[in-house]
Amino acid sequence: MIAVTILGSTGSVGVSTLDVIARHPDKYRVFALSANHNVDELFRQCLVWSPEIAVMADPAAAGQLATALSAEGSATRVLAGAEALCEIAAHPGTDAVMAAIVGGAGLASSLAAVQAGKRMLLANKESLVMSGHLFMEAAHRSGADILPIDSEHNAIFQSMANGAGSHAAGIRKILLTGSGGPFRTRDLNTFGQITPAEACRHPNWSMGRKISVDSATMMNKGLEVIEARWLFDVPVADIEVVVHPQSIVHSMVDYIDGSVVCQMGNPDMRTPIAHGLAWPRRIDSGVAPLDLINAGSLTFEVPDYQRFPCLRLARAAAEAEQSLSVALNAANEIAVQGFLDELISFTDIPVIIEKVMAGTDQQAISELAEVLALDEQCRQLARGILKSMSKNSLSGAFDA
Repeated sequence: MIAVTILGSTGSVGVSTLDVIARHPDKYRVFALSANHNVDELFRQCLVWSPEIAVMADPAAAGQLATALSAEGSATRVLAGAEALCEIAAHPGTDAVMAAIVGGAGLASSLAAVQAGKRMLLANKESLVMSGHLFMEAAHRSGADILPIDSEHNAIFQSMANGAGSHAAGIRKILLTGSGGPFRTRDLNTFGQITPAEACRHPNWSMGRKISVDSATMMNKGLEVIEARWLFDVPVADIEVVVHPQSIVHSMVDYIDGSVVCQMGNPDMRTPIAHGLAWPRRIDSGVAPLDLINAGSLTFEVPDYQRFPCLRLARAAAEAEQSLSVALNAANEIAVQGFLDELISFTDIPVIIEKVMAGTDQQAISELAEVLALDEQCRQLARGILKSMSKNSLSGAFDA
């Protein structure tokens, strides 16, 4: 029995992970679960899965959960805070860790799991965006297996002989696919009127609100370029983004002999989750088989950088020192939340990011403390810019 800890169990990836585990009760058991502040859902999950430990990031929420579980006679121990997340990630009682906390908040616990040599099922791309060098060095030292769970990186992993090698394996280029989100063909002149509800209405995938907005701006693809650079040790120049509206081909690897190897499947996160849980074997994920006959035509397009300026900014960060990737991610998280809170417009998101990047010195980062300090500094800068833009009702036309 493989003991699994799920960091962010109440989010879409966490729920999908539990769905896959439920299909294989003879292979997996849940050791620990965590959530930010969704007490009701984590309470329900604890009653179903009886984890040894449950963690709420929010201490007040942890108190509510502990009271509710105690009333049910549950033996699950409830902990709170960032240190507790790191504790369950590195706990001797867990074998595999699903890192599904959204954003920079998931960095410390993900790194703790890697440092402890766990099998890391990495759905938190920000961990590599913010501290790619530190993260991969920790994995090399501990011997941790990093299994990418983002559908694109999981596809690349499968298409390059389970992630083995870079140019030494004859790889010419990584082709990172993206759907283009809900605004791939929308009139650019109307982007200033985009609402949060529209941005969260992805045509193919069911995701959380923050990730859905990242898909709409294609920032998610920019973050994935940075993640792929670290995961697969491939230069940024050799990572090409391709818009693929059908989300059937999840990514491709172009080899020097003329071969292009791809991974295909229905757009369902349970496929990469099952792959990560069972690797190097295969298990049933609950995903329906891909029907190529009825899938129709598959099309591929060059991304429009005027339409998706966030993608251009992310590539610029990927080619610079690590500090700009930290700035990019921090500013994006603040800007996206500001948009979801209807404080700024959709077109303000790249404006804030560009200003924060411009206000950040390029520098290499060698310690986690440096990453966290710079992350907070960039968030404060982004909050100040957002407050100014919101106060003055600026729509911030972006010069692409």
